[in-house]
Amino acid sequence: MHPLKKKPAAGGNEWLITYSDLVTLLLVFFVLLYAFSKVDLEKFQGFVESFQGQGVLMEGSGVLEESLVGGQEEKAPMEAFSQGNVEGMYQVTIQFLRKEGLLDLVEVSYQEVGVALNIKEAILFDSGNAVLKPGARELLNRLAGFLDEIPNEIVVEGHTDNRPISTLRYPSNWELSVDRAVKVVRYLTEEEGLEPGKFVALGYGEHRPEVPNTTAENRAKNRRVMIIIKANEVPSEVSGE
Repeated sequence: MHPLKKKPAAGGNEWLITYSDLVTLLLVFFVLLYAFSKVDLEKFQGFVESFQGQGVLMEGSGVLEESLVGGQEEKAPMEAFSQGNVEGMYQVTIQFLRKEGLLDLVEVSYQEVGVALNIKEAILFDSGNAVLKPGARELLNRLAGFLDEIPNEIVVEGHTDNRPISTLRYPSNWELSVDRAVKVVRYLTEEEGLEPGKFVALGYGEHRPEVPNTTAENRAKNRRVMIIIKANEVPSEVSGE
């Protein structure tokens, strides 16, 4: 009588099936990661070109350069200024002020002749004088690089409220408003080195209010300096003609 032989235990290679499934899952996982991380360059280029058509991203260099994906740069479309494109000028100015964190200090608006930067008196001067505050110098320093790249004529206007002034230095608001405009221009040209030939300084006293001088708040709005970048006007000293 032959002894009974034991059958080998079943399932000895089942771990190979589990291992194969795990490897397959890992492969699928890494394929998905690669697919999600891959940049669609054609769509990205189309996105950039759509902004270029609006005059927001164009070739150039200057204070508005910002880094993009892969080391590309978004550059200021200063052509908008030389071409007199007021909408483009406005958008570029807003972009610069936002980048510099200056939108709380400088208001930007459309004008018939171009784009205006409105700076309140309290930021630039003490009441009744035309001495630039330290904070005013810092603000103008940050604006200087942007204004330096603009070839257009720049008009700096001084405005006051309707309260009369009568001092030895300033017999009326005319003199005060003119002196304030001149002080801003002189700082930009003498301290920051901007081209004097493209600047004009004007003073209007109380005669061009932004709002009626009926309240203290309104009078504060009227005491201001406006830096107006004129469209389609490039001084010959700047253009080289």
